[in-house]
Amino acid sequence: MQKEEKTELVTINPTTGKEIKKYPIMTDKEADEAVEKCHKAFMDWRMVSSKERAKIIKAIGKELKENSDELSKLMTDEMGKLLKQSKQEIDLCAGICDWTATNGPESLKDEERELPGGGKGLVTYSPTGVIYGIQPWNFPVYQVIRYSIANLMAGNGILLKHAENVTGSALMLKKIYEKAGLPKNLFTVLKISHKQSDEIIKHKLVRGVTLTGSPGAGRDIAKKSGAALKKTVMELGSNDAYIVLEDADLNLAVKMCVQGRTYNNGETCVAAKRFVVVDKVYDAFKEAFVEQMKKMKHGDPTDKDSKIGPMAREDLRETLHEQVEKSVKKGAKILCGGEMPKGKGFFYPATVLENVKPGQPAYDDELFGPVASLIKAKDTEDAMRIANDSKYGLGGGIFSKDEEKAMELASKHFDTGMVFINSFGLAQPNMPFGGVKDSGYGREHGGFGMKEFVNTKAIMRLKG
Repeated sequence: MQKEEKTELVTINPTTGKEIKKYPIMTDKEADEAVEKCHKAFMDWRMVSSKERAKIIKAIGKELKENSDELSKLMTDEMGKLLKQSKQEIDLCAGICDWTATNGPESLKDEERELPGGGKGLVTYSPTGVIYGIQPWNFPVYQVIRYSIANLMAGNGILLKHAENVTGSALMLKKIYEKAGLPKNLFTVLKISHKQSDEIIKHKLVRGVTLTGSPGAGRDIAKKSGAALKKTVMELGSNDAYIVLEDADLNLAVKMCVQGRTYNNGETCVAAKRFVVVDKVYDAFKEAFVEQMKKMKHGDPTDKDSKIGPMAREDLRETLHEQVEKSVKKGAKILCGGEMPKGKGFFYPATVLENVKPGQPAYDDELFGPVASLIKAKDTEDAMRIANDSKYGLGGGIFSKDEEKAMELASKHFDTGMVFINSFGLAQPNMPFGGVKDSGYGREHGGFGMKEFVNTKAIMRLKG
């Protein structure tokens, strides 16, 4: 029996399990017209100077702050993150707007070069057109800001296919962008199905595709984009290793590792997930870590006393629990949590697994929720081996009082795109964000994202 095509997008509050709102899916004609309108807006925007673009981007940051309460509440209602973390996300996004507005014009300015045989050369970073972003639900505002602000600064137009469960957040962002002065249709939200999305990728007016999602989604979208000769940026999943060395400050390590595993309900691509601890401090770390994880009680994300909110969707909670059960069947041991809560809402407890080994989902795969994998290493060399023994390579962490040694390990031996020393972090506006291996390719932030989808053009005036 053929599966019926969806006619609407539905948002559901994961705290209550109740429906929030329905949004009709665009017709194929409406989606096509939306792309054409975005391209038309781009044709004007590309001629606007980078300094004038920067003014509007700075204004977007200001509007985000002014609408923080309403947008934070909507994000929490739609995907379940703690309300205070929704506000932190908006603060980060406003910071990205400010950094981009301040540094964008300089990053994108023309570069003059002397030609070897005489004459003058000019390198320009010219906008290419409409960029299509396919984004997930876990950071409803940040995921959008990360690619859209850099590309708007570069002079491109933006299409957004957001995750169904945060459709309201996507539409509110559109209002914020336009209230800040962004030309109408330059930032366009597409309320479309997966089948329609494939047609958007092939659309003649779409010049680039950026995805944040799972490696499976990355392979699929990269293949379809490649077939249409569209450049892509892929920010995919990970199972980041946080290494605790013999000379680590254990109190700090425990505090940061608990935060790194439970922040955003554990639903973060660059979260701390595997905790690789050297033998000499393993028992002490385990005892303190489990004790603190037990204190991370789940509850209503609007309640100030809650430490963890619900999983964003019921199916995500089921998948996470299956991964825990499969890991236990293959030898992992539950030190706390690991039981599906009863009652309304899609909650899952803070969980710690021990005796985690290759062949278990807890070792090999990404557990997208508040489940920590505890792994014992013989020494520093073994810890680094275990950390790199992964198909992923997005982020990671090292805890050591010898920060110079930790920096060297991070620089020369950690096979990831980002490493945090004695801390846990998500992103910094002035530092590159992205990974290697199955965690994807391409970079965002720090000026790098502004140049992912530009035409680096060589103009040469040769000496006659």
